[in-house]
Amino acid sequence: MKTIVMGYNKATYHTKSLTHYLQQQNYQVLEVCLRSELLNLIKNNTRIVSVLLNMDFFNDDFFSQELVKKINMINENLPIFLLKNSENDEELDFESLENSVQYVESNLYSEQDILHKIEKAVENYLNKITPPLTKALFRYVDESKYTFCTPGHMGGTAFQKSPIGTIFYDFFGENTLKSDISISVGELGSLLDHSGPHAEAEKYIAKTFNADRSYIITNGTSTANKVVGMYSVPAGKTVLIDRNCHKSLTHLLMMSDIVPIYFKPTRNAYGLLGGIPQSEFTDDVIKQKIATTKNASWPVHAVITNSTYDGLFYNTDKIKRNLNVKSIHFDSAWVPYTNFSPIYRGKTGMGGVQLPNKVIYETQSTHKLLAAFSQASMIHIKGKIDEDVFNEAYMMHTSTSPNYGIVASTEVAAAMMNDNMGKRLIQDSIERAVKLRKLIRQSYLASDDWYFNVWQPENIDCTECWELEPNQSWHGFKHIDSEHMYLDPIKVTLLTPGLSKEGQLQETGIPAVLVSKFLDSKGIIIEKTGPYNLLVLISIGVDDTKAISLVQGLNEFKALYDQNVLVKDILPEVYAESPGFYENMGIQALAQGIHQLIYKHNLPELMYKAFDILPKMVMTPNKAFQLELNGSVQDCYIEDMIGKINANMILPYPPGVPLVMPGEMITEESRPILEFLLMLCEIGTHYPGFATDIHGAYKQDDGRYKVKIIVE
Repeated sequence: MKTIVMGYNKATYHTKSLTHYLQQQNYQVLEVCLRSELLNLIKNNTRIVSVLLNMDFFNDDFFSQELVKKINMINENLPIFLLKNSENDEELDFESLENSVQYVESNLYSEQDILHKIEKAVENYLNKITPPLTKALFRYVDESKYTFCTPGHMGGTAFQKSPIGTIFYDFFGENTLKSDISISVGELGSLLDHSGPHAEAEKYIAKTFNADRSYIITNGTSTANKVVGMYSVPAGKTVLIDRNCHKSLTHLLMMSDIVPIYFKPTRNAYGLLGGIPQSEFTDDVIKQKIATTKNASWPVHAVITNSTYDGLFYNTDKIKRNLNVKSIHFDSAWVPYTNFSPIYRGKTGMGGVQLPNKVIYETQSTHKLLAAFSQASMIHIKGKIDEDVFNEAYMMHTSTSPNYGIVASTEVAAAMMNDNMGKRLIQDSIERAVKLRKLIRQSYLASDDWYFNVWQPENIDCTECWELEPNQSWHGFKHIDSEHMYLDPIKVTLLTPGLSKEGQLQETGIPAVLVSKFLDSKGIIIEKTGPYNLLVLISIGVDDTKAISLVQGLNEFKALYDQNVLVKDILPEVYAESPGFYENMGIQALAQGIHQLIYKHNLPELMYKAFDILPKMVMTPNKAFQLELNGSVQDCYIEDMIGKINANMILPYPPGVPLVMPGEMITEESRPILEFLLMLCEIGTHYPGFATDIHGAYKQDDGRYKVKIIVE
C-alpha cells in the first residue's frame, strides 16, 4: 500500500477530511506533528510516496528551507506539498518556498482535485526512481500477454497443474514467475546484443558507477572475470596475476593458452590475506619474473584483487599510474559499494580519471554487498575497447536465456545507490560497523580473563579506510609499504584467544571454528573462519537487530565456554558426527586439543613459509588441463606429491585461493605448502566435524587424501 505522510501542528476540519478521503482511495496516511517524527518516518519507511504539510507548520517555523533540505538529503525525489486551508489566513512568503515543493490552497480545490495533483506527482516520482529495464519488465508483466515461447512454465501456469508445482508457485509468488520470460520478447531488447531496455540499463549503470561502459553479468563475477581475461590476453601472451586470485581466474588460466606470472602477496600469522608489495609492480621485478618463466614475454594485462577477502584496499591511483601494462583488471567482487562513499576515494578501479593508452576494468559482485539476486554481477570499464570483439568474449560465457529477475535486480541495485538515499545506506553501514567494532573492543579491554578482540588500529575515532602503516604492529604483516594498503571499516575481523598480534602462539587458545559453529547453530552465519579469526560483513542489509544478535551470540559462547559445558550441549551438530568420541568431552578440552595440533605444527611460521615460496611452474595451467583431458593423470597420496606435477588446483576453503596450481610442482624448497595441507588434514581426521574443505584433494576411505598428478 502506498503511504503518505500528513504533517500538521493542529488537526483541522480540512486535515481530517483530506486524510479520510485519501484513506478511502487506498492510501495509508501517517499523521505527525513533530519535525523529528517526520524525518524519522521518511528515513525508515521507504513506502512513503509523498509528504503533505499544512500551512501551520510554516507559520510555526516548522516548515522551512532547512526542513526541505533535510527531507531532500534523505530522498531528493520525494514529492512535497504545502497545503493552505481557509482556517489559516497567513500570507505565504514565496521566496521561502523551495522549487521542489508544490503549493496548494486546499480550500479552493476539491479533495478529488488535490488527490489528482498528488497522484500525478507520485506517478512522476515512481517513474523517476524506476530504472529503464525494470520499468519495461514491470510494464510487460502488467500487460499479461499470452506467449508461445520459452520458458515452458508460461508465467507460472504450468506449475499450477501439479501439486508440488503449486507449492513452488505459492512459495516464489506470481510476479517472480511472470517476469521469468524469454529472450524472444522483443520489446525488452537483448542482453547479448545490448539493445533496447538492456542497453539503457547498462548506460544507467555505467553512469552510476563512474564507468565509460558497463556490462550486466547474470552468472556471477566468476563469469565476469573470465570475460575480461578472454578479451584482454590473447593466446601465447603473458598475464600478471594476483596469487591470491579467486579460483575463477585459475579457471581462466586453464581455459586459455596463456602464460601466467604471479604477483606474490603477503600474509600474516592469522592467515589474513595481505596485499601485493609495491615492489612487485616495478619493471625490474617483472623483468626478473619473465626471465625465470618459460615462454613468458612482457605482460599485456594484470589482475589484482581489490579489496582482498579480508577487506584490504590498495592505493589504486598509484598502481594505475605505475604498473606498465596495457590494461589492469581489479577484481572487486566484494566491494560494489565503493563509488558511493568518499572514504574509498583513490582506492577503486573506477575512481579517478582515465589514463591515456590504458584500460581499467573492475568486476563487482552486485549481489554480495548490495541488494541484488545471487549471481548478479557487473563489468565496469574505463578506457577504449573494441566493443564488437569484447562482446564475442561476453557471449562465450553468457546464457542465451538470461534470468530477467537477475538482470533487473542488478539495475535496481544501481538505482538504489543513485541518489542520496543510497549514499545514506552506505554511510549507515559504515557507522554501524564502526559502532560494532568499538563495542566489541570495549568489552575486550574491560574483560578480566578473555574476550574477542578486533583486528584494527588502536584509534578508530576517525571514520575512514585505515592505513596499514609500517611502524604499527596491530596488522601483523612483516613488511608493509606506506600509503599502500587500507582497511575497510565494514569488513570486521574478530580475533579469538590463542595467537598474539606478533604472531606467537600462546599456551592455550580457542580456535575460531568452535565459535563459528556455535553461532551457526544459533542462526548467525559468519562469512569466513580462519584459525583464530572470524570475518563479519556489515552490508546495507545488516540492521541493529542483527548486529545485537551477533554480540549476544558471542557473549553466550563466552559464558558457556567458561562453564566448560559438554560438546554435545554447546555444539550438538559436532557431537552428532561422532557421539562416542565426544560423549564426555567438554568444550575447553576440544578447544585445547585443536589448539595443541596447531601449536605442534607451529601454524604462524608455517603460514608465512607456505605462502612465501611458490611451487615450481613446470607447465602452464592450460597444458596441464589438456593433459588431464587426455587421461594423462593418476592418483597420488597427498603426502607423496613432492616432485610430482599437480593436475588440478589445490584450494583450501576458507579462504578459497589456490595453494597449488595445475602444472605446478611442490619441491623441497616449497615443502611448507605440503605441511600446511597435512596439518589441515590431520585436524579433520582427529576431530570429526572439523575437516577443511580442500578442493583438489579427495578423502579416501582410510582417512588419507589423494590428489591427481600429471603422467606425461
